[in-house]
Amino acid sequence: MPPFRERKCGAWIYHCCMSEITLASLASPEVLARARKIKLFLMDVDGTLTDGGVCLISALTAGANAPATVTEMKVFNAQDGQGLSLAHTMGIQTGFITGRHSPAVAQRAKELKVEFVYLGQAKKTQAFEECLAKAGVTEDEVAYMGDDLPDIPLARRAGLAVCVADGSPDLKAVCHYTTQRLAGRGAAREVVELILKSQGRWEEAVPLALA
Repeated sequence: MPPFRERKCGAWIYHCCMSEITLASLASPEVLARARKIKLFLMDVDGTLTDGGVCLISALTAGANAPATVTEMKVFNAQDGQGLSLAHTMGIQTGFITGRHSPAVAQRAKELKVEFVYLGQAKKTQAFEECLAKAGVTEDEVAYMGDDLPDIPLARRAGLAVCVADGSPDLKAVCHYTTQRLAGRGAAREVVELILKSQGRWEEAVPLALA
């Protein structure tokens, strides 16, 4: 951006400079260039959309020999939910690929209109490839966010690989971007904002989220 030269154009130049400063504060030019291409945002769940805690609840039984009933509880972040809903509204497809079977994840995906949901994936590569084929996108057009070692193969293939702030150092080493927010504390929302702002669509998106 050239220096300020004409006062009559000052407001316009100031607006452009502020836009560039805001984008520059989000991520490096390389990351922003990658984010501009994104049409599909895939992510792990445990330790990414949640804080990584696994909460198993056992019900009291009538007798000592009665089989125990165990249920699982997951806590999701409302800001992540808003971000993923906004991604859907703006035409960015989303998907969950997780190693655990969880009705709670399936329900959350339904609430947020997440297009692709793969549960119980010990190996995530096949699910990743199926998502690309169904969405009709290339690897360069995919963002993937995870937190630990099983996410490394997908991170190496994604156009924009993201690790949450408290993720594994080994995953961070192969990712293009590490979030400022922690897992289960708005990391997914941060990535959605990064994508939309890099594409120049954030200002268009904000009014669509207003109640």
